[in-house]
Amino acid sequence: MATAIITGANRGLGLEMAKQYSANGWHVIGTAREPEKATELQAIDNVKVLQLDAADDASVKSFAEQIADQPIDLFINNAGSFGPSEFDPDAWLDLFNVNVIGPVRLANALKENVAKSADKKMVVLSSQVGSIAENKTGGMMYYRTSKAAVNQAWNCLAQQWKDEGLTLAMMHPGWVQTDMGGENADLTPQESVEGMRSVIDRLTHEQSAKFYDYSGREIPW
Repeated sequence: MATAIITGANRGLGLEMAKQYSANGWHVIGTAREPEKATELQAIDNVKVLQLDAADDASVKSFAEQIADQPIDLFINNAGSFGPSEFDPDAWLDLFNVNVIGPVRLANALKENVAKSADKKMVVLSSQVGSIAENKTGGMMYYRTSKAAVNQAWNCLAQQWKDEGLTLAMMHPGWVQTDMGGENADLTPQESVEGMRSVIDRLTHEQSAKFYDYSGREIPW
């Protein structure tokens, strides 16, 4: 049975990912900052719920110790934050810790687990608004910059680890009806995750360091 780690799996897209991967026969390790409150996640078959705050070094260390030497076929960094709506240097730095440093912190902690698996895939949920080439309107500076930064960080890891067989990719889930996306968004969580799963399933090592949306469109930097 293949194993996936999905961060921020207690709600929204993370929860839907846990549901779909579990239903497809995967063993899922779903994380939450407060696992005792993640009742819907805990109710899913083949899901193990672990505490994790990727912005905290001690939490990541504890999480990695619980994973031990277990092979991880797919690591999906779904957890993230939208951040401040106006200029606030401290909040902006906190956002980078969550959206950029956190995923890299986890990728390094889980590298050997992923390397010993069959699939060897790491995916970070980014956003189309992190594309510099497609930014024609401005706005959302703090969120945009965090997503542009995590794209570059993931690209760096992909290049550094390409000879070790790991495949790293960035994914834009679309505009989704979640707490962040709002009820008027284009896609349901089910539609978004179905699309992303299809793209992830088809990922080859030659596609490492690429940036795709849920439909498989490659997004420019």
